[in-house]
Amino acid sequence: MTHIDKVLYTGKVHTSSGGRNGTALSDDGRLDIKLSSPGTSGAGTNPEQLFAAGWSACFIGAMGLAASKMKVALPVDLAVNAEVDLGTTDGAYFLQARLNVYLPGLDREVAQDLVDTAHQTCPYSKATRNNINVVINLV
Repeated sequence: MTHIDKVLYTGKVHTSSGGRNGTALSDDGRLDIKLSSPGTSGAGTNPEQLFAAGWSACFIGAMGLAASKMKVALPVDLAVNAEVDLGTTDGAYFLQARLNVYLPGLDREVAQDLVDTAHQTCPYSKATRNNINVVINLV
């Protein structure tokens, strides 16, 4: 396990006892959301959507760092569509994920190098590596 030498930021969120059907509020008030279980008629989001949003945003940041080192300009219309599945195996809950990466206008080999490098450096990718099934698609 890697230990952090210098903490750059700590996200702090209080989630109510309702859990998947509660609320979540960050200590700075910038995140204030209702939660609801996937597939229900609740008005809130769910942990899988939040994880997908965080991972895709982080992955774009990691591609930006990779592009800077490679001296490649990222397309302005790049996107990452993250899909996080919640499922069961033998009665236990698990996650799996797909990142569908759009880098229009870039040479496919360059784009693949950016994606591969980002997947090695993105903290979300590191956290999930060898823990859940992850597929990265360059589309």
